[in-house]
Amino acid sequence: MAAELLLAIDQGTTGTTSLVLDTTGTTRGRATCEFPQHFPRPGLVEHEPEEIWQSVLDSVKGALSAASITGDRIAAVGITNQRETTLVWERAGGRPIHRAIVWQDRRTADRCAELRASGHEEAVERTTGLVLDPYFSGTKLAWLLDNVEGARARAEAGELAFGTVDSYLVYRLSGGAVHATDVTNASRTLLMSLATLDWDASMLELFRAPRAVLPKIVDSAGKIATTRGFDPLPDGVPITGIAGDQQAALFGQACFDVGDAKCTYGTGAFVLVNTGHQALRSRFGLLTTVGWKIGAEVVFALEGSAFIAGAAVQWLRDGLGLIKSASEIEALARTVPSSEGVTFVPALSGLGAPYWDPDARGIIHGITRGTRAAHLARATLEGIALEVGDLLGAMCDDLGKPLGRMRVDGGGANNDLLMQFQADTSAVTIERPAELESTARGAAMLAGVGAGLFAGVRESARMSRVERTFEIAMDADARRAHRARWADAVARARSSRA
Repeated sequence: MAAELLLAIDQGTTGTTSLVLDTTGTTRGRATCEFPQHFPRPGLVEHEPEEIWQSVLDSVKGALSAASITGDRIAAVGITNQRETTLVWERAGGRPIHRAIVWQDRRTADRCAELRASGHEEAVERTTGLVLDPYFSGTKLAWLLDNVEGARARAEAGELAFGTVDSYLVYRLSGGAVHATDVTNASRTLLMSLATLDWDASMLELFRAPRAVLPKIVDSAGKIATTRGFDPLPDGVPITGIAGDQQAALFGQACFDVGDAKCTYGTGAFVLVNTGHQALRSRFGLLTTVGWKIGAEVVFALEGSAFIAGAAVQWLRDGLGLIKSASEIEALARTVPSSEGVTFVPALSGLGAPYWDPDARGIIHGITRGTRAAHLARATLEGIALEVGDLLGAMCDDLGKPLGRMRVDGGGANNDLLMQFQADTSAVTIERPAELESTARGAAMLAGVGAGLFAGVRESARMSRVERTFEIAMDADARRAHRARWADAVARARSSRA
């Protein structure tokens, strides 16, 4: 039987999910394998590369088994990944020189502060579209080369390879034949120029990154490598799609036009909006990033993050004991018609764009003796939506026009009350797909485009189907009242310093 199916490998922070899909978007098989997190000290987060790899191997085997197929049915492979997590390994043999430093890791915060104090932030933002923060890969790479004995000399001699997780997986899947990263992941390293889409000499010098250690930057779709020595698949299966997780979700939601936006509701909430061929600079601290590159077409995006979304619901469950499982929050919140003036600003880890206030603290405002658990549950969902609404408002101002719609995915998108309140208070139509794994779906769509299974980008949209639409049902006066109460509470949260 001819190879006609797509394999998407979604390598995330806590596990790997693999999907087998056909070109209509139907999921034939799915498997998820978790792996351990390592916390050597407060603020440090690491992954064992071999544990990442084993989760990939097991999830691919599981997805093929769930689909009741063998690997020779796979026409192409797509990869999506946790983005800024940083690895360095030996080119000869592939042995990592250290655990992976995860995107959440803060060990290079002091180095970022030094670079800001030396006046480098403006040049970094202008060149890369990013801010000076340990979240990104550049300072992580420098730390590894400076703290693993002999690593810097070996890197400069060409003996070591650096990469984000996509690059590491391509290396392993190809049996060590290919060292590459796609342009979306490269755009998250602090080392790539948005103007040239290549490694930037001034950033390499600033972050002390030897060119010899860097992967080749490739398109998000196209023939990147072929499998070799990867047991679940035969040799020669093409790897034809790669994108970082949030960009893959943007593509997987078919956000192909300027102004199309998506939000992924997970532990935090990540909003991206397509800005077309323009690398738009935000006036509100949003990040400028590459959405995807396919051939001569480059699509850019603005990105904003609400650090706490699902984590606020987890806090109600684990910290306060108001619910036994996260899925209970909607039913509890629906037992009251409103929050009765209670506002929860979920700044449990500070506030990101458009505030960028790391010292902000969570606040629950407006409590009375009549406040019950249901009011707090409803205020939590409203707070998530209102914080996302701040990001959408900043994006509208940067674009100079309103957003017509936003597509949603992630676990929180299952919450109908949250989705309706998001539509109402943001004045934007919400579209929810039939399946919420848009990240893996985007990787599969890119792989299909890269393998020539679709005539072009827009034909791949047949893999993405809207299941439900949430129209705006709130009048303008009520919307303004909600947002005014939210703005007042945010101001109070920002005045509380740690």
